[in-house]
Amino acid sequence: MGIGQHGTRSDAERRLTPRGEGQARAAGAAFSRLGVDFEAVLFSPKARARQTAELAAERWPAEQRELLRAHEPLASGFDGAQALDALSQIDGDGRLLIVGHEPDLSRTVADLTGARIDLKKGGLAVLRLEGVGGELAVLLRPRELALIAGVPGDGH
Repeated sequence: MGIGQHGTRSDAERRLTPRGEGQARAAGAAFSRLGVDFEAVLFSPKARARQTAELAAERWPAEQRELLRAHEPLASGFDGAQALDALSQIDGDGRLLIVGHEPDLSRTVADLTGARIDLKKGGLAVLRLEGVGGELAVLLRPRELALIAGVPGDGH
């Protein structure tokens, strides 16, 4: 186990808090309730992103859970060009779920849409892309995802 300052885990090994685990499960339940499925699900190789993706997908159909893949560029410095590269690996009408870190994901949204957002931990940004640009279609906080999922949110 890698140990950083003050006896804490290194950033790559940090795990979700119980609150983060609940937010991940609520996001996955919200996708299910909305009938959303994906052609690919990419997550950062850091422990908390992997855990987020796995918890979100734990009640998805097996064929959807099998789509989860670690994607090294999501570990740090992910941007719009890398998102378009990842998106090019799926069909033109397919949906790609990316589980990563801040400030990279907010910067990716800005690169692709021009929208400046504050993506909360456990939040969701949905982009509608055409070519190399697009629009911000939906921005949801963890509380709103919990409401869609039908689970009590913690107000954050």
